[in-house]
Amino acid sequence: MTERRAIVTGAGGFIGHHLVRRLKADGFWVRGVDLKYPEFEASAADEFFLLDLRRSAQCAEALARIGEADIAVYHLAANTGGIAFIERHKALITHDNVLIDTHLLEAARKAGVARFLFASSACVYPAYLQQDANVAPLREGDAYPADPEDGYGWEKLFAERECRHYWEDYGLETRVARFHNVYGPLGAYAGGREKSPAAMCRKVAQAADGGEVEIWGDGAQTRSYCYVDDCVEGIRRLMDSEHRTPLNIGQERLVSIDELVDIVAHVAGKRVVKRHIPGALGVRGRTSDNSRLRAVLGWEPLTPLEEGLRHTYRWVADRIATGSRDAAGISGGHRDQPLAVTR
Repeated sequence: MTERRAIVTGAGGFIGHHLVRRLKADGFWVRGVDLKYPEFEASAADEFFLLDLRRSAQCAEALARIGEADIAVYHLAANTGGIAFIERHKALITHDNVLIDTHLLEAARKAGVARFLFASSACVYPAYLQQDANVAPLREGDAYPADPEDGYGWEKLFAERECRHYWEDYGLETRVARFHNVYGPLGAYAGGREKSPAAMCRKVAQAADGGEVEIWGDGAQTRSYCYVDDCVEGIRRLMDSEHRTPLNIGQERLVSIDELVDIVAHVAGKRVVKRHIPGALGVRGRTSDNSRLRAVLGWEPLTPLEEGLRHTYRWVADRIATGSRDAAGISGGHRDQPLAVTR
């Protein structure tokens, strides 16, 4: 049998690192590509290329010398972070990600890649559908008429279109996964790139029993959260499917940020006092409609939020308790590197 081979861009980042581990467990030979190695443990990849995918020549290098096997490219590399980061760095994000996505798609076409999965985001959905905390679940077709998250969301939506056109014009088998708030261990939990579950785990871990936890806004804003193992399972199923249009990968359970803090505090065995302060908020509410996901893949993410947060909290709390170097607030790359171009 021909050896199954895969390339994972963003393999030094959170989801990419978990995906590499899963692909290795599934019997793949894997090349990881990123600006940096994984932050918290060694990569399981068979080889790891340190490359800057904003440069077309380095995208070509990422896909070079891979052998005669059919190659699957899992493209997770992006300049991204939590809501405060993506609101403050729109020019940087759009500049970097347009270059990364465009150059890598073209390199994949030239290399004759068999399949190409693009990691998109629920940030492509229109703001006008997300103005209420009791938001209606977002269906894939709701992305148009377009009004995505400014900067990051617009770039993701444009890249989705690029994937479609590369299929239509060149026959490149593209898949598009729209991630909804993925969380879990081995991800950024401090420094500005962390998402709300990791941030709340850090804040609760650092708080004394009965202490204060700061929450941006009134705490009534809502989200749904997808555990990273479920996200990786969805990626693998989507890549192996014949479904070419964007597909949500997320949970349908909607919780407020206040409720998220309550769950983390319960996992930690602490009482906390919530203190609401001004901060970046994003949309008022967002959750996934998984109707198409169930129909296409016969599956949906099922890890309960309490279980996923238990794993995440224990990992974050252990990092803080052992005085890990990033516990003070820096996470996501080596100090002498530029802002990491990883998912």
